[in-house]
Amino acid sequence: MSFTGPSVAASAGRTARRAFDFGRTYVVRPKGKHQATIVWLHGLGDNGNSWSTLLETLPLPNIKWICPTAPQQPITLFGGFPSTAWFDVSDLTENASDDLDGLDASATYVASLLANEPSDIKLGIGGFSMGAATSLYSATCYALGKYENGNQFSPNLSAVVGLSGWLPCAKSLSNKLEGKNEAAGRAASLPILLCHGKGDDVVAYKFGEKSAEKLSSTGFRDTTFKSYPALGHYTIPEEMDEVCAWLNSKLGLQGM
Repeated sequence: MSFTGPSVAASAGRTARRAFDFGRTYVVRPKGKHQATIVWLHGLGDNGNSWSTLLETLPLPNIKWICPTAPQQPITLFGGFPSTAWFDVSDLTENASDDLDGLDASATYVASLLANEPSDIKLGIGGFSMGAATSLYSATCYALGKYENGNQFSPNLSAVVGLSGWLPCAKSLSNKLEGKNEAAGRAASLPILLCHGKGDDVVAYKFGEKSAEKLSSTGFRDTTFKSYPALGHYTIPEEMDEVCAWLNSKLGLQGM
């Protein structure tokens, strides 16, 4: 599926449009009664298959996992070299600029993957690294009821998970939520789990920690932050056990 969005201004005052061509989507069907659907987003340079293989092994028989593949696009951090990515990234620091066009395109695509799920199924978004960042951005869009471009955000989210990631647009979040009672209510009721390793040499631990603090301080009251002393920029069974227990609890999953 292809999405387009405005990008930098082109010659003669025209606006060039970036095309976002998303890759293959991998689906892990529930082994038991279908109670929840979660879109899971991979990290920079990866694809949906690697995570679908792992998610299929988790003891969560009531969850359907949808694992899309990000579009190939030039990455500023790599000197313009193309890679699968949910958005462009220039630097993995708190002061890096946010690629709002890319974030909106990916969050819109994620929402489209959830659009046809049955009304009685609980919906969630999760991811690793850049996929976690996109998931957390989707969480803020859910609270605000819209994307940065003003389009409506439709999915009714019940859980968001971010592993080894960060919160995009963190500096402007307080102002966006201020005085918006409906948004504050959605933010307060949305369970969010963030996990980060203190040995992460790609996305710094403090970046993840500050993202959790920002979410909590702006009204996302049901935010949980878990740290792992020896964990680098990858996942381990202990972390995935935490994710399973948290999802079972927050989604109220009922056995087989």
